[in-house]
Amino acid sequence: MSDRRVEIGISDKDREAVSRALSAVLADTYTLYLKTHGYHWNVMGPHFQTLHVMFEAQYTELWAAVDEVAERIRALGFPAPCGYRAFEGLSRIDSDDGANSVLSAREMVASLLGGHEVLVRGLREAQRVAASVGDEASADLLVQRLQASEKVAWMLRSFLEEK
Repeated sequence: MSDRRVEIGISDKDREAVSRALSAVLADTYTLYLKTHGYHWNVMGPHFQTLHVMFEAQYTELWAAVDEVAERIRALGFPAPCGYRAFEGLSRIDSDDGANSVLSAREMVASLLGGHEVLVRGLREAQRVAASVGDEASADLLVQRLQASEKVAWMLRSFLEEK
């Protein structure tokens, strides 16, 4: 924290708890961003065009989310984690570590679905922390992120449906 106290009506302890929860969400979001961007580059097969475009829309949205979450952590008076090591230590999402170039398109979609489901659970957890301490701004941001990720999960799940 800086030398200047943050006086926004939320105690230091509560701001720190929300910041920790947001940091995990940030790490999950960044990991999912990287995975989605990698799949965008490496997808192949008969659904190439559809998935290439869909993955681009998804990673673009995740990139914007990374900035929003990091800036909220800063507004609470804490440094936003950054760098691969920091994110790896905080993220609950498997990064695949280069396996993305050998996955089938269907495996990529399933992997992203799993990632969004992990992210959604983390967002719910973080939203409960923020709401429990009266941090409406963080809670609202997390609800917006939750809605976006649930929608993507639905789309990915729909792609995997066999009919």
